[in-house]
Amino acid sequence: MKQQVRVNSFNVSSLGVAKAVAAVALVVAAAVPVHAADAAQSVSILEPADSATVPTTFKVRFGVKGMAVAPAGDIVANSGHNHLLINQMPVKSGESVPLDDQHKHYGKGQTEDTITLPPGKYKLTSQFANGAHQSYGEPMSSSITVTVK
Repeated sequence: MKQQVRVNSFNVSSLGVAKAVAAVALVVAAAVPVHAADAAQSVSILEPADSATVPTTFKVRFGVKGMAVAPAGDIVANSGHNHLLINQMPVKSGESVPLDDQHKHYGKGQTEDTITLPPGKYKLTSQFANGAHQSYGEPMSSSITVTVK
């Protein structure tokens, strides 16, 4: 059963616009379920294998245990979506995963992708985040190294 987060409405005229915006932001921030992963929750990169040598275009396949994979947008407890970090450290819990060439977002709930990288050595990290792209932190990340030839 999905648990959706709702934000109560505020009487803007009695609070003032600035106070209303701040109040809504606090309610939303407090309601977002960013938590430490328990022992039954984990992510992995299923493909390629750690230390593999791969061609410049190759498949990356994600594994998730103990949480549901869901599209970005809705904040649903114990769910989220994958991100692929290229030569980056895991994103701290509660922080938004950046949107750039080193942080690939799979906000449609994808569990695999074909990516292209120039030749070289890379650290690939799977980072799981909630529907608002807020990271579940290092416990919900996993890294491998690959050599692209």
